[in-house]
Amino acid sequence: MEQLLFEPLLLGWLGLAALVFPLLLFVRAPYGRHNRKGWGPQINRTAGWVLMEAPSPLLMGLLFLVGSHGSSVVAAVFLAMWEVHYIHRTFIFPFRLRGGQKQMPLLIALFAICFNLGNAYFNGRYLFSFSPDYSAAWLTDPRFVAGLLLFAGGLAINLHADNVLLRMRRQGDGYRIPRGGLYELVSCPNYLGEVAEWCGWAVCTWSLPGLAFAVWTTANLVPRALAHHRWYRSEFPDYPARRRAIIPLLL
Repeated sequence: MEQLLFEPLLLGWLGLAALVFPLLLFVRAPYGRHNRKGWGPQINRTAGWVLMEAPSPLLMGLLFLVGSHGSSVVAAVFLAMWEVHYIHRTFIFPFRLRGGQKQMPLLIALFAICFNLGNAYFNGRYLFSFSPDYSAAWLTDPRFVAGLLLFAGGLAINLHADNVLLRMRRQGDGYRIPRGGLYELVSCPNYLGEVAEWCGWAVCTWSLPGLAFAVWTTANLVPRALAHHRWYRSEFPDYPARRRAIIPLLL
């Protein structure tokens, strides 16, 4: 029964992302620099970040262990790719942020928990149980190789951009104009890197759940990048005019 319902639920999940995208173009998610009153109780930002991201690495690992494809080397590679991103995002990155006592709305953390549970379920259940068993030959397939390169490149961009911001925040209070690397071309290379990562994941896995994750990432981060870009331009009169929000020369 679960397998029969899996694809209709996944299509509904993909359709939900298409609805969320235009909504986020008009409603700024209230966390980080856009945090504001009126969104209910607030919790510690570090605790909230760990709480909302933890379902992804934990559920994905569990689905690997209980799945029927657990002995597949390709499944193990997919798990490693996922965990590399999410272990850093959950258990390392939040503790590197300055201002450990800052707050975020509990509602945002709850929304993120729901997303991460759904996203890990669809990807993990498909890859480790419902998909045709990937043979070891998949690791040399051009789709896997191209996707892995895109994933790795996106991860590198994301980590470098985060490090630039973290260094700036350690050097002084308040926000400043980021400089160097892809920050010379876009306001949010960290988001560009994350979109590239999960587009690479979609190509690597060549799966509908992977595509859904790439669509969700784009639906969430493109509006966020546009909001950041508008904020930078309003806060800094000398903000570089040639920079775009997230895609160099285009957007």
